[in-house]
Amino acid sequence: MTLTNVGILIFDGVEVLDFCGPFEVFSLAIKPGMDTYPDNALYKVHTVAETADSIRTVGGMEVVPTCTIDDHPEFEIIVVPGGFGTRAIYQERPRVIEWIARQAAADVLTTSVCTGAALLAKAGVLAGKRSTTHWASIGRLRELHPETTVLDDLRVVDEGKVITSAGVSAGIDMALHLVARFAGVDRAREVRRAIQYDPHPPV
Repeated sequence: MTLTNVGILIFDGVEVLDFCGPFEVFSLAIKPGMDTYPDNALYKVHTVAETADSIRTVGGMEVVPTCTIDDHPEFEIIVVPGGFGTRAIYQERPRVIEWIARQAAADVLTTSVCTGAALLAKAGVLAGKRSTTHWASIGRLRELHPETTVLDDLRVVDEGKVITSAGVSAGIDMALHLVARFAGVDRAREVRRAIQYDPHPPV
């Protein structure tokens, strides 16, 4: 198994768990029969932003990207998270939308978490496909992008080279789904156990 490059888009106003959840899953996925981390990693995870400047997440966390949309390794997978910052990108940042479109056109597996689905739709990636997003944004995505069939009863919608997931914590499910798809269910279960992801909500 070769090392797979994953690019996770970050931007001002990104939701923390939207990108950190998949980051944790991918970075802890290891090759079978090996337990020396990180030398045995299956994925190399990069944070990628429009510029090299640090960004501020929802809640104020400051994050410095490891690469930019103009200078990054060749990705096999990209993750487009959500958060309040997607609104500014959707309306005012065409370079980011164009980057998403180029990645998808280059046959990069293109994924989203939460309202990141709106950016995929804006880039034309969801046309003719099923998709999902955060429950509070289902109606808006349907209204703005009737070219995609927006589902409200699935946490992860896999359309082959395009995968969307519902809100926030659903990004963990999406990343685990991808680990299972490419590295096997056993690897995904190992990661799920390592991060102790076994939701039993207290309320």
